[in-house]
Amino acid sequence: MNKPNYLYGIIGLLTGLIVGYIGTNYINQTNRPAATAGDTAATSTALPPDHPQTGATGATGDSSGAASAPPEMMSSGSGSQSGASDAVKWTMPARWKAGPPKQMRAATYLIPAAPGDSEEAECAVFMNIGGGVQANIDRWVGQFEKTGGPPIQKLEAINGLSVTTVDVSGTFKGGGQMMGQSSGPKASYRLLGAIAQAPEGEVFFKLTGPAKTIAAAQGEFQAMLKSIKRL
Repeated sequence: MNKPNYLYGIIGLLTGLIVGYIGTNYINQTNRPAATAGDTAATSTALPPDHPQTGATGATGDSSGAASAPPEMMSSGSGSQSGASDAVKWTMPARWKAGPPKQMRAATYLIPAAPGDSEEAECAVFMNIGGGVQANIDRWVGQFEKTGGPPIQKLEAINGLSVTTVDVSGTFKGGGQMMGQSSGPKASYRLLGAIAQAPEGEVFFKLTGPAKTIAAAQGEFQAMLKSIKRL
């Protein structure tokens, strides 16, 4: 075999091998079964673009990826006979009415006017308004002038909680407009206040209104304080 024929033989052999490889690969690709959806899901670790994140904790979520609801302060504004903050719970007197929700309040109660009084009283319940016990007692007392005597302040234990109470009467000169009442000084008014100290924070009960109406509600106010319990 001369040299040119030898080269032509090698070239022909390589060409045959290449053509055979290409043909075999084409046949294998054509006869391969299509992947099923289950196979794709089992082997793929990528999530669709619109899939929620999993295993991540967001600012308002938990480890499952579900958004957690913000903590809400319960009140008796729904008309139930009980109320609660995030620290303690209590029972609203049956004769009182639950007022509409107000900002910064755990509850608002309305007390019917007693005979001889033209205005109802209001009991506001606050949670963690700051300032401490004595500073708030002094602030409440400072909302009165022409008092008939010094305020009566007591400290007692109720169901394991320290509760400071205050009783002051005279001309109520301020502290915010009460529901359905005009602002300005009001003679013959009275305030019964209580501050319950719980580890989670302080709860403030402030009953204000005409003196006769407050006197008629005093026993109910004391019963409500006796019902205070930690959650």
